[in-house]
Amino acid sequence: MIEAIFTYKFLQNAFLSGAIIGIIAPLLGAFIVVRRLSLIADALSHVTLSGIAAGLLLGQKASLFAGVNPLYFGMAFSVGGSLLIERLRNVYRHYQELAIPIMMSGGIGIGVIFISLSDKGLNTDLFGYLFGSISAVSRTDLYAVITISAIVLITVYFLYKELFILSFDEEFAKASGIPAKAVHLAFIILTALVIAVSMRIVGVLLVSALMTLPVAASIRLAKGFKQTIWLSVLFGEISVITGLISAFYLDLAPGGTIVVTSILILLGVIIWKKEKN
Repeated sequence: MIEAIFTYKFLQNAFLSGAIIGIIAPLLGAFIVVRRLSLIADALSHVTLSGIAAGLLLGQKASLFAGVNPLYFGMAFSVGGSLLIERLRNVYRHYQELAIPIMMSGGIGIGVIFISLSDKGLNTDLFGYLFGSISAVSRTDLYAVITISAIVLITVYFLYKELFILSFDEEFAKASGIPAKAVHLAFIILTALVIAVSMRIVGVLLVSALMTLPVAASIRLAKGFKQTIWLSVLFGEISVITGLISAFYLDLAPGGTIVVTSILILLGVIIWKKEKN
């Protein structure tokens, strides 16, 4: 396996991207879970699917877009979806949770239309975006992952205090002078970008699991929020690396193996905690 990684560039791209995503997805997931916004990752992943389908469709129909990476369309749709969710949350002030299923339904509906208009329908490229693919991760995808990850890490480092307070007590955050709307908007846009760049490895339909399952396991063990973050990242890395190795040897979609590994870790933690108590 080690020799293959040094030999084949696509494996280098996949494992480097996976290792980075294993850090940033659970990192943001810790804030998402604490804020009880776990389903927002699902909604944005469905919107991202629409962007990917649109990119593939335009690549087929218009020569101008033939060489454009569908990843960029996914990122654009995901960011746009995050902004629309925030707009809907303001429209339905007393029923803010409605914004998520509205966006999720719209995303999958538009995506299905784009897929139906495609000449080849649900082709191999789209399957890779849905469930992840080791061989499909390009150097361009890796560079996008590195860029987004750097932005995420820098933002979380400088806005950790604001994000922490906003996650646990939004009213106190507003009263203490924190620009809650701006911080939340920046956070939701970062979440959208992470979901978009993670889909090559985990897949659009499974990326939300990587943002929540490691956090669910760490919550059972951690004694504080910072420890929750560190354990989430650790469990995320174990899930990604184990999942990628399993996918390579078993010739499976990496998204499935990564998620199953995360579930096994979660079950192991729950059983261990129960036995300990």
